[in-house]
Amino acid sequence: MGVAEFSRQISRNDQTDIVAYGREVIETEAEALSSLVDALDENFARAVTILLNVTGRVVTTGIGKSGYIARKFSATLASTGTPSLYVHPVEAAHGDLGMLMAGDALLAFSNSGSTAELQPILDYAAKLGLPVIGIASKSDSLLMRQAEVQLLLPHVDEACPANLAPTTSTAMMMALGDALAMTTMRARGVSIAGFAALHPGGTIGKRLMRVAAIMHREDKLPFVSPDTSMRDVIVTITSMSFGIAGVVNENGALVGVITDGDIRRHLDGLLEATAADVMTKDPVWVSPGAFVEDALTQLNKHKITAMFAIEDAETRRPVGLVHVHDFLRLGLA
Repeated sequence: MGVAEFSRQISRNDQTDIVAYGREVIETEAEALSSLVDALDENFARAVTILLNVTGRVVTTGIGKSGYIARKFSATLASTGTPSLYVHPVEAAHGDLGMLMAGDALLAFSNSGSTAELQPILDYAAKLGLPVIGIASKSDSLLMRQAEVQLLLPHVDEACPANLAPTTSTAMMMALGDALAMTTMRARGVSIAGFAALHPGGTIGKRLMRVAAIMHREDKLPFVSPDTSMRDVIVTITSMSFGIAGVVNENGALVGVITDGDIRRHLDGLLEATAADVMTKDPVWVSPGAFVEDALTQLNKHKITAMFAIEDAETRRPVGLVHVHDFLRLGLA
């Protein structure tokens, strides 16, 4: 049975009820996150201080849904400048405790805080003298009693109709982990360049590439001088296939550009004109060191399809050119 056929069997009233309940679930989680905002206190600052001062790695742990949150938090830390790894508490009791070492910090997730499987890793962390950050909803639980810093989750019902499936609790854990990671990242002063160094792959890696990596170089650039006849300018634009020509003076500085739009705006007497008569002066340009994402933003902002790359703003000598097709090839435009 296809989706369309199945949906026809649901009455309009039923559909309305389904959507209403979906919204109710989201509203329940949103209210829980609002409670979490109010619950943050000096313990949050203490936790961030531990993350900033750790000389080893931040080891995260948790089991079940809390374990998935711990894995995600560890990955977020590692990608934002704080070395981290996840250790499964059960595997820890079967040899993986050796992954912990002096200088580490342990951060454990558990909604109840009473997960018995956490005991071995908590005991070993104590033996090594590691600072322990606990995230749980019960202050008198096993985890919170052994944690140096307790990040207490507000006590709220799960969005589950039976109040059983982890929903609001995991939403709060995820948000709290993100708050810890982003606050730590900001405190470390991790720049976009630093973030780019940790994300060379995937869509993020492409967005954080430098313009120099994708631009067309000088020997393939469409240049004309201010006194070039428009007949020759059109030949240059056509032969280079960028839809643009850069107008450079005797010093090699970019003084203007000519695009298809400029040509259309000067059709009257075009073939008697020179590049200087038709060009757009002081054109938009980009630095070779700019991020690809920023260059694409410029193209979109100015509604243009190509621009030259200039390394030195004083000499204004173009060293490259980027075209919207370059971004399309990366899957970004």
